[in-house]
Amino acid sequence: MSGHSKWNNIKRKKEKTDGARAKVFTKIGRELAVAVKEGGGPDPDANSRLKDCIAKAKAANVPNDNIDRIIKKAAGSGDDTKYENITYEGYGPSGIAVIVETLTDNRNRTAGDLRHYFDKYGGNLGTTGCVSFLFNQKGVLEVEREGLDEDKVMEDCLEAGASDFQSDDDVFIIYTEPDDFSGVHDDLEKKGYQFVTAEIEMVPSTYVKIEDAGAAARMQHLLDILEDNDDVQNVWHNWDNSDTEEAE
Repeated sequence: MSGHSKWNNIKRKKEKTDGARAKVFTKIGRELAVAVKEGGGPDPDANSRLKDCIAKAKAANVPNDNIDRIIKKAAGSGDDTKYENITYEGYGPSGIAVIVETLTDNRNRTAGDLRHYFDKYGGNLGTTGCVSFLFNQKGVLEVEREGLDEDKVMEDCLEAGASDFQSDDDVFIIYTEPDDFSGVHDDLEKKGYQFVTAEIEMVPSTYVKIEDAGAAARMQHLLDILEDNDDVQNVWHNWDNSDTEEAE
């Protein structure tokens, strides 16, 4: 997929979060709380999982006061809810590979919901590992390019330890190894960069187009209903939907 279509996805995602900010904040808040409880406590310098979550939260414009409040609450005894990290894999319409990362307090409910969604829109849930081999875990940082010099940004990114750098009409896309994500993020943040997105993602090795308009519509409906589910944290897929995004 080209960087252009990737940026369209980001803009679409941002527009959706602008219209459903409370839901987005709730999901990130849950992720922060679990990171505190399971990742090693409330100090991000001693808890790399929490540090990565904070970077994601800030890129999503979660206020610092909200972040601090969630961390303090999770570090105390204010919430005894036990969440499980469960990842589901499956296929959408036209064989599109889909990975769904969840945080749930009821795995039966979540599995039932996801199975229903996939069935309803012409896909099916698969077994663990059925599509994950088509993805690579990478840190992804994206910076709006307006007003920035590409050569300078690329130099700063590579000096910070980035593994790859891509330029697009609207954004610079910086890739890191997962273990290097926090270091690269912090280095660039200190240099004044602000991020459109900042998180560790499952990045497809190849992308697939859907030629049939009906199947493309079902795939979009599947993504929308998955992202709207409270238990779903992240949805990764290898659909090249640039044509659909541009048509919109």
